[in-house]
Formats: sequence, structure tokens, C-alpha cells
Amino acid sequence: MKTSFLGLVLIPATLAVAPIPSYQHAKQNTRYVPNAYIVELSDGAISRRSSPHATVLDTISNSGIPFQTVSTYNTPEIFVGASIRLPSPADAARLAKIPGVVAVRPVIKIEGPKPIDLSVVKEAPIAHPDTYGPHVMTGVDKVHATGNFGQGIKIGIIDTGVDYKHPLLGGGIGPGFKFVGGYDFVGDAYESGLSPPMPDDDPLDECNGHGSHVAGIIGANPGNDFGFSGVAFNASLAAYRVFGCSGTTGDDIILAALIRAYNEKRDIITLSLGEPSGWTESTASVVASRIAAEGRVVTIAAGNDGEYGPWYTSSPGAGIGVISVGSVDNVVSMFQNLTVHGAVHDPITYLLPFPLNATSEYPIYVTSTDISKTDDACDSLPDNTPDLSPFVVVIHRGTCTFSQKLANIADKGGKLALIYNSDDGAFSTIDVGTFPAALISADDGKFLVQQFLTNPNLTLSFPQTGASVSITNPVGGLVSYFSTIGPTFDMYLSPEVAAPGGNILSTWPLKLGGFAIASGTSMATPFVAGAAALVLRDLGKTAKVALEMQRILQTTSVSLASSHTDGSPVRTVAQQGSGLIQVDRAINGETIVSPSQIALNDTAHFKATHTISITNSGSAKKVYELRHISAETLDTIDESGSVDPFPPFVPGAATVSLSATKLTIGPGSTKHVVATFKPPSMANATLPLYSGYIQVSSAIENFQIPYLGVVGSLKVGAILDRSANFFGLPLPVVLDSYGDPQEGPQNYTFLDYDAPFLLLRLLFGTAQFQIDLVDKNFEVPSKGKAKTIGSLVELDYIPRDSDDPFSGYTALSFSGNFANGTRIDDGQYRALLRVLKVAGDRKKEEEYEAWLSPQFGVVTPS
Repeated sequence: MKTSFLGLVLIPATLAVAPIPSYQHAKQNTRYVPNAYIVELSDGAISRRSSPHATVLDTISNSGIPFQTVSTYNTPEIFVGASIRLPSPADAARLAKIPGVVAVRPVIKIEGPKPIDLSVVKEAPIAHPDTYGPHVMTGVDKVHATGNFGQGIKIGIIDTGVDYKHPLLGGGIGPGFKFVGGYDFVGDAYESGLSPPMPDDDPLDECNGHGSHVAGIIGANPGNDFGFSGVAFNASLAAYRVFGCSGTTGDDIILAALIRAYNEKRDIITLSLGEPSGWTESTASVVASRIAAEGRVVTIAAGNDGEYGPWYTSSPGAGIGVISVGSVDNVVSMFQNLTVHGAVHDPITYLLPFPLNATSEYPIYVTSTDISKTDDACDSLPDNTPDLSPFVVVIHRGTCTFSQKLANIADKGGKLALIYNSDDGAFSTIDVGTFPAALISADDGKFLVQQFLTNPNLTLSFPQTGASVSITNPVGGLVSYFSTIGPTFDMYLSPEVAAPGGNILSTWPLKLGGFAIASGTSMATPFVAGAAALVLRDLGKTAKVALEMQRILQTTSVSLASSHTDGSPVRTVAQQGSGLIQVDRAINGETIVSPSQIALNDTAHFKATHTISITNSGSAKKVYELRHISAETLDTIDESGSVDPFPPFVPGAATVSLSATKLTIGPGSTKHVVATFKPPSMANATLPLYSGYIQVSSAIENFQIPYLGVVGSLKVGAILDRSANFFGLPLPVVLDSYGDPQEGPQNYTFLDYDAPFLLLRLLFGTAQFQIDLVDKNFEVPSKGKAKTIGSLVELDYIPRDSDDPFSGYTALSFSGNFANGTRIDDGQYRALLRVLKVAGDRKKEEEYEAWLSPQFGVVTPS
């Protein structure tokens, strides 16, 4: 980790791209908590007094720099330092020069976790213990059958707090309860940078819910009407609340929670949170890595940003040694049935987890009797359309958005609708906003259209109880579409494993409904934490087992295909890691296969040969066979030079030669196999990611090692977007306080809003982002070090921007000061922006991309 400080305000935007944001908006939206910093001190920089928290701040206090302490950290093997507030960024720059200060980094805002497709559940389905889909998918049911429910294992949950009053979560907190303790670092009203934390000893959450859902996946008691239980429901839990009822937190709060959970000796620490990063380096990532290296299991969500393409891993989940978790869709889904009256027909399933709030019998109205018309209700309905308020309106899916169809229905009084699927549409839940509507099958829709034409007596009703049904999920057992795609820019695998996270039933605060179905890597992560508890319970609660947990879970996982179609390729390792965990295999395996993953890196850093070790830890000799299984190869960079949000699958796979494909190994013995990799030849693709598995199988066991590499040098990935594709004007661009592009020299007073700001997009991440002030006549040198006047900003390990029109750019507002806080003298200048290429050498000027701003003047008003 390196020191970072800035004299500008770095602002990944949260605004729409049109119109171009104003200076005022740029000032109001920042990635960082204003004037908040995490200071790391060397262990030797602190004195040894009786009060460790006081000693951490001695070095800072003696500097004479004014500061306010928010949190202190004094765990030498993990982190020594403090979270502080300073009057200005200049003080951060001064602080970084003090002997014993390792680094000073701005506090990063972390968005509150938001599950996908959240639905509060009002009624329990009929189910039986040990048939819960996610448990069957992963072998948890088999482990439960042996009496292993995670008893004796201590798990810390860093999240939004928990409703421990929920009967399935134990009904209380303290000795004798499921939740044995915890801490609230923030309070209900906290939001980073806007309101101060109000910590106390009670991590109760009755207003958010996310942490309660996470907790139920780990520890919900069995014997409930829903037929589900937590993965490790006899484990002892502790909740560490780091979010308020809504909004953001700071990574300094997460850091405090990690250290407290570590010091309170939790065997497993799980975090269903994070922020796009793409790098293994961040304060929280590094601290999580250090905790994992001390023999604790740390599971962290990989993120829900699969729609933004590769190299978008989340922090702190990208930390080295932590277990980053991707999501797999549940094999079954809970939906509702409606009843048909006036005709002989089975109940019709509609894709909502709870009943539509409709308590009468309703006739139907069909907006088009032509079942081939896919633009049904895309335009305003005819003038002769009746008042639709008494009807269930039946609409065909297709062409325009659901919201547009429903708005046209509402214009005619419609209050209830069923949208029937197209013949080739995905039969899965749809987003209809707040309108009471749901998807039904194509066949059921055609039946209703026919009945509308021939049977005026047909009505529908929506039972409010007793009508739920579990059906096979057509995408169940596949990697969830939303699961973030790695790897990190430094080519570490993230995620490492995957677990059920799509369409998961769990607990919810009692005041908010009690139970909910939600999706996300937030749901998959506590599942892996619970699985780790079962492994620790069976193999031993030791640091040795904890340090081996990543290998144990990875090598016993099963890889997943990209679809259920026969012959479809295996999904890329960049999104599923080693695949879906298999907990019974992890516990019962009699073979140790290592390493757990192989990083082939890019072509410039490629290592062709890797040694695989196979140890037979059983009591009889075994015969092992080895083979190579290729996975998807993704063309990651599109024609514009951006990371493709939906990278196409392209032909081509690595060639792997094995020094042996069959081995006989006696009990207690180890043999080695050399795997030699040759990347695919990909002349028509830019930075294609290739991946696959080395499978090791005996007559009764299967193990696998994932590998991942990229063809070409990562240095060829352009960092700065210099096109006009995003805004319609070439980037980067300097804008004045009105948001107008600066085309020629322009003066600024830097008073009120009279200041320029820089608008840019990062197509790829950069390990060093710096802006320096230079003379107006400066020219970027072709080689050698650039002569600059002073630093305006220097930041490390910056993520790339996504293509989201609401957040896919970065704005930086100029303050008129250098990074050290001194005022820039009146004069005419330019700003030199430099970003280090991925895998570039910080000491070589030619390995930076550079951009020079137009001339601007710093003037003092007369």
C-alpha cells in the first residue's frame, strides 16, 4: 500500500451523462469522505504506554498538525494507525512526510449493499428439512446428515447489523443465544461524510435488513414452515454493524470492524459488501489479507457488477488470501399460482414470490387477440378501450419495455396485469416497478387469449395463502448473470469460488416482514462462510485448516457450463473461479491437490510450466487420471478500446501438456506432475481472457485446479478514453463552472464556483494516477522525466470506469492549490495528467499515458 493525497476532489460521477455535469454537481459528489484519512504507522513509530489507543496517536500529536480522531487501530500484526479528520488536504501531505508514517490514504466511501430482486415473503411454501435447494446443490445436506451443523465455530458478520430478535436467529443476544455479541460502529442515521457515527454495543438492525438476510443464510434455525435452515445454524455468531439504515459507509469503519472481529477471535469473518476496484491493493483489502494470513477464514462478496465486463473486481474481496465469492442461481424458485374459474384448467403460475394484492375474482381483458403481436400495448390503447380497472389485463411480451406497456394500461384505468411470455423469452422474474403485474408462460397466455375470444364467463383469482409453488429454475445451477467478472488488473483470480446466491430465501427483520427472497453475491458469501464452519468443525478448528480453506474449497468445487445446452462451453474462470463449492467433498476428500489455482498472467509475464502436487492421504493406494478441460475464452476489449461489458466468446483455448496423465500413489505418498501451458493464438482479439481446469480424478474422487491467463501484454490496454463516444465531445476535457468545454486559454479566480474541472473516463485501471502543474509552454517529452512545477493530485490503484451512463465517468474539480495546500501563484499554466499503464514500471516515464490540458490562468480578483 502506498500513500495517496490530493489537491483536487476526485469524483466518480453519480449523475446522468446528459447534460454534462456542472461544477457545483462535481463538487457535491466525491468518491472520498471529505478531509477524512486513514494513517498507517510503522510498529516502531509508537511508544509503549499502558494505553495502546493513546500510543497510536503519539506520532501524529507530536507533529503539531491539528486533527480529530475517529477510530484507532493498534493490532501490530494486522494494522497500527488511526482514522482521522484533517482541516485540509494539505495537512495530509504534511503528515505523510513524518518519520514513522507508512501511508496516508483518503477514506473511501462504500455503497450500502443492495440485494437484487428483493421480495418480502408473506407465506411459507410446503417443504421438508434437508431438501432445501442450495444445500442439495452443494452437499450441505449430506454434511448435516452426519450431525455437523457448525457447532463450536465462531463467525463474525460485518454488515448492516442484524435483527437478532427474530426467532429463527435465536430471539436475543448474549451468552446462551445464537448471537453471542457484536458491535454497532455507526448507528441508524449514519452516512459517511454527512453524519457522525454513533457507536454502541448493540448491533440491532430493524430498518435495513441486508445483514439479517446474510445471517439467516449462515444460521437460521431449522424446523420452520419455510423448510430451510442456515448452513451452520449451530455456530456462534457476532454482528458488526458498519452501515446505517441506508446510504454509505467509509472503509475506515470497515477496517475497524475487521480488526475488532479479529481481536474477538472469530474463526470466520464474512463481509457481503465492497466497491469496484480491480486491484488487490486497498486499505481494507490488505488488512483482510493480513487477517487471512494469521489463520482466520475471510469470505468477501465478489460484487454484483457482471454487466460491466471483466476486470471489475470488488474491494476488499480482491484481497490476496481471502475467499472472494461469486454467485450461482438457485435450482428452484418459489412462485405463486392463480386460480382459473369458469373453465377447466390447471392453476396458472405467475412469477412472483408472494401473492399479488388482489382479493376478488376478476374478468380478463386482452389488449390484442393476435398472439403474434409482440408490440402489444407499446402504443397508447385505442379510444374504444373500456375502463380497465375491473379487469386483469393480459398483454403479450415484446418490443418495448414492460413499464411502457403498463403505463399505457394505467392510462385506461388498468390496475392489475399479466404479461405472457414470448415463445423464446426467458421465463424468469421481470422488473415491473410498483405496478401489480407478473409474468406467466406463453402457453398460459395463449390460453387466456383464446378464452377471452370464446368464454365471457372466465375469471381469475389470486389466493393470498396456500398457492405458492416451487418450480425448477431454468437458469438454476448456472453462474448468475450479475456476478462480477475478474480477474484483478494484477491478474489474481477473483472470485475464487461460487455458491448459491440467486433467488435465496432467508430471514428479514420482523418489522419489515420477517422473510425475504433476494439475490446477489451478498447471499453467496455467507453461504461459503457457513460451509467453512462445517469444514472447520469436521477437520479441526486450527490455523492450519483455516490457511488451507481456500485450497480445500477450490479444488473440490465443480465447474459450471455457460448454459444448459448440450455441448456449451464451461463458463470462464474469471466469473466462477473454481466453480460451485461441494462441502461434502471438501470434508471427506482423501487427496490433497495443490496449488489451488494457477495464474498464467499476461504474455509479457507468462510462465509456461507449473508443478501440480498430488498427495494420497487415504489408507489405500489410488490411481489418478489427469486431464485438461478448457473454458470460455472472452474477447475483452471492443473496437472502441473499452472493456466490453458483454465480452463475446471467441474460439480458441490453451494447449496443456502434462508430464503424466495417470499416476498410482500409495497411502501417505506424494507425486508431482508438470503442466506446460501454451496460450491460444488470438490474432483477431484484444486481450482475450482464456481459462480452464486441470482435473485430477480417482475412482471415487474428483479435484480440479483452475487456471487463467490473457493473451498479449496488459500494457496495450488504453487507460484514457480519448474518444467522443460517451459525451459527444472528445475526452479528457476541461469544463468551466457552467459546464462548457474550455476551448482556448481562460482565467479563473477559484472563488465560489469560478474554477475549472476535468472530465475524463478511465478505460482500464491504473496503479498510479497523478496530475501536476506545468508551465503554459510545456510539451510532453518523448523520453526522460517531465519537468513539473508541483503536484495537484497523486492517487494509487484507481479502478476503471464502467459504461453506465449514470456513473461511468470521473470528474476532478480544481481548488487553486497544490496538493500540499499552498496557493498556486498567479500565472498561466497547464495541467499534466499521467496514468501508469497496467503492469507498467512507475520509474519509467514512457510507461505512462499522458494528456496535457488547455492553458488556464490563476488570477487574483482586483
